[in-house]
Amino acid sequence: MTILLYGLLFIVSVAVTLGGCGLFTNAIEWLGKRLGISEGAVGSIFAAIGTTLPETSIPVIAIFFGTSRQKAEVGLGAILGAPFMLNTLVLPILALLLVLYARAGKRTAQFHLNYGEVRTDLTFFCVSYAVALGCVFVPSHTVHLIAAAALISLYIYYMKIKFSAEDEEGGEGAVEPLIFSKQAKTPTYVMIGLQAVAGLGGLILGAHLFVTAAETMATALAISPLVLALLIAPLATELPEMSNSFLWLYRKKDRLAVGNVTGAMVFQGTFPVSVGLIGTEWALAPSALLAMVLAVVGAGLCLLQILVRGRWQPWLLSAGAILYIGYTVYLYVGG
Repeated sequence: MTILLYGLLFIVSVAVTLGGCGLFTNAIEWLGKRLGISEGAVGSIFAAIGTTLPETSIPVIAIFFGTSRQKAEVGLGAILGAPFMLNTLVLPILALLLVLYARAGKRTAQFHLNYGEVRTDLTFFCVSYAVALGCVFVPSHTVHLIAAAALISLYIYYMKIKFSAEDEEGGEGAVEPLIFSKQAKTPTYVMIGLQAVAGLGGLILGAHLFVTAAETMATALAISPLVLALLIAPLATELPEMSNSFLWLYRKKDRLAVGNVTGAMVFQGTFPVSVGLIGTEWALAPSALLAMVLAVVGAGLCLLQILVRGRWQPWLLSAGAILYIGYTVYLYVGG
């Protein structure tokens, strides 16, 4: 009965998180439009930050407000599992969907991207995650604090690059009406702000419910909370990125679809990682360490394909799912 109850709580946490994320993402997209920010920056920064808030709020609550080691493990799992899932599962699924949409006659079978933008995102992610990975082997909290400050500075520099880049292509489509003001053609900043705050509240509440449910279910089922968090937390919190990107791809808004994912990877490789570096000893279990290594390998292969071929081949990009499938089997067998 307890497992069923907390299973229901987990479902509720996912629903609350997705609802809050929908409100927040819609609001920040309108904020980007009102401020005249380029579509590339909206996808890589505004939409990416909005949809990564669940991953960020989960480790913050688990690490800084949790009362047990299990909650800290849930927090670390949320930090490390999300970027791994994005580049070894979400990007391959995007490539597979691209082929399926093409065969259905909905679009062409090639991504239409500014590959310079994608290359920038992947480079920043690989560098930041490599720094975090190196900190695992340096058990000095002072070094970890310095690395956290460096990663936050790196993301600020990344935002500067994105905001200063010229929008080489025209807009790919209008933003959906603001949920809190559907009749307004141009909603006010007040309504945008109110919706953003409401969405943020939903994200925080959903994250708190998830941490509680994950810890209790892990104890009842005798499963490592880290294993649960590495697989279940990212699957739940990456739903906004997945759903947004899949829809944008269908509408031929490839820059938004891919930028939402690669921009989220850069954010996750800096701010949430900094939370872990500051709030924990950053001593990772082998399964967590492997997730980090595979995340860097997966992103590196995506970057290498751009450097060598100048563009992504969908069939080759989809092959990255082998890393995710192999890791999932490893967790189930070893966990």
